[in-house]
Amino acid sequence: MLLKSCLLLILCSVVALSANSYDGYKIYDINAQNNFEKQLMLRLSQNADFDFFDLPRAADAATRVMVQPKDQPSFEELLRRFGVDYVVVDENLGATLEKEQLENQSQRLMAQRGTSRSISFTAFHRHAEINAYLDELAKAYPSRVTVQTAGKSYENRDLKTITITNGDGRKGKNVIFLDAGIHAREWIAHAGALYVIYQLAENFMVNAALLKDYDWVILPVVNPDGYEYTFSNSRMWRKTRKPAGSCTGTDGNRNFDFHWGEVGASSLSCVDTYMGPTPFSEPETQVVRDLLLGLTGRGKFYLTLHSYGNYLLYPWGWTSGLPQEWRSIDEVAQAGAAAIKKSTGTKYTVGSSTNVLYAAAGGSDDYAFGVAKFPISITMELPAGGSGFNPTTEQILPFVSETWTGIRAMAEKVIEKY
Repeated sequence: MLLKSCLLLILCSVVALSANSYDGYKIYDINAQNNFEKQLMLRLSQNADFDFFDLPRAADAATRVMVQPKDQPSFEELLRRFGVDYVVVDENLGATLEKEQLENQSQRLMAQRGTSRSISFTAFHRHAEINAYLDELAKAYPSRVTVQTAGKSYENRDLKTITITNGDGRKGKNVIFLDAGIHAREWIAHAGALYVIYQLAENFMVNAALLKDYDWVILPVVNPDGYEYTFSNSRMWRKTRKPAGSCTGTDGNRNFDFHWGEVGASSLSCVDTYMGPTPFSEPETQVVRDLLLGLTGRGKFYLTLHSYGNYLLYPWGWTSGLPQEWRSIDEVAQAGAAAIKKSTGTKYTVGSSTNVLYAAAGGSDDYAFGVAKFPISITMELPAGGSGFNPTTEQILPFVSETWTGIRAMAEKVIEKY
């Protein structure tokens, strides 16, 4: 009763985080030491005023949350009342993001002056620049690269896929399908997808073996409306931009029609994990669905890039049970983790989404495996930068090159197995 009464004042008004500069926003790390404290965090995570970057897992893993100025006194008082240990990671996220924005803009301008390509790995690039890069590659390597518009976002932006082959003209090859950016604020995921594209298309001779018997289909920006919104309005925006009830946006990774809405998703439209009014309510998730189903039979490996947390996750996300074929998926994921550990020393945790991280039904990886019949389906959570979702421009190349090491090892294992 005490917990419920203390939460009432905080939970009574559920409104979405506004689009602003994040001036005065604080980032907290909360060390939930027991089940009661973890349940407190889980209850608080249902309040859209608090942006939980992750949720409590192991006893020694901190939970990170962003809190706006008006809620900080009551939030800190609640933690003190229950003796929950916390530290402030960033006293003013707005100042941090402003500095990072200026640096990123400077790096984008320098990159545009210094290369014939629209992107570099010294800056985070806008959606139009990413699409321009895909078109540049199709023009530069017409025998090996094709670009298609797979669909439109809610705000009418093109969702472009790039298909990379070895140019031998063989039809019906097996396919590795990779996507990124279903969550708008996870900028390093978009950069990771671009680095895979760069390696396969522009560094072809080194990576030719990956394309001998497999084609790669890559959708580098699943959620372009949300992604653009993180540049223009609200850096920590996560969802799509289609209106939803009294708020805006749906969590695309809770919107797939496989055990939709059963666990780990919210029916409240203002919450970051809002599952949508129906499965596939978002045009962006419909595009991914159609691409996956169109590859049924040929599609052998689905990889979706996210951040953050150094995880290689596989089905199921809706239950702690494991699919019968889990050992095959685990073998692929472990190959990626081992390659990264050997190369850079970075440790990735491998396991099913529910058992390693938390339960979340309606995800794209479960759908790819359970419905589209990709035998290998993995979510890769890239490392944290800054306070989590905001790596510096200096971190981009180290992060994406490390990521490529893991992806290449996983692809090699898939090619060996299938």
